[in-house]
Amino acid sequence: MTNRKKYTNILYWVAMGGLIFWFAYTKGWILANFESIDAKTALILLENDDNVSLLDVRTIQEYKEGHLRNATLIPVQALSDNLGMLKQDKNKKIIVYCRTGNRSVAASRILEENGFTPLNVKGGIIELMGAKAEIVK
Repeated sequence: MTNRKKYTNILYWVAMGGLIFWFAYTKGWILANFESIDAKTALILLENDDNVSLLDVRTIQEYKEGHLRNATLIPVQALSDNLGMLKQDKNKKIIVYCRTGNRSVAASRILEENGFTPLNVKGGIIELMGAKAEIVK
């Protein structure tokens, strides 16, 4: 094997490792200082725990198309600038959801870094609907 081929091989595996790391990070599988919960657990908490609030981090349009009752909407892109909207929830667990669970991971990281206790919903509103969550418009 030539040195050039070895070098190309090494670069390939470094790039693949980087992609796998990035994917696992964005899914919240690694380096996550917050808990991820399934949709059924989220619904049980919403029904039975007065010490939780609900945050939808999708777009305004997605929210208008249907959301969980009593959800506060703060799109993930605007979350850092609007944490003050959640100050009353600082001592509560915040159930965070998006469409599929990717944006809510990013939002959960922001919340955790700012002293909140986020609970990321794996699978987002799609899984919540599958668990028979009531969707309002």
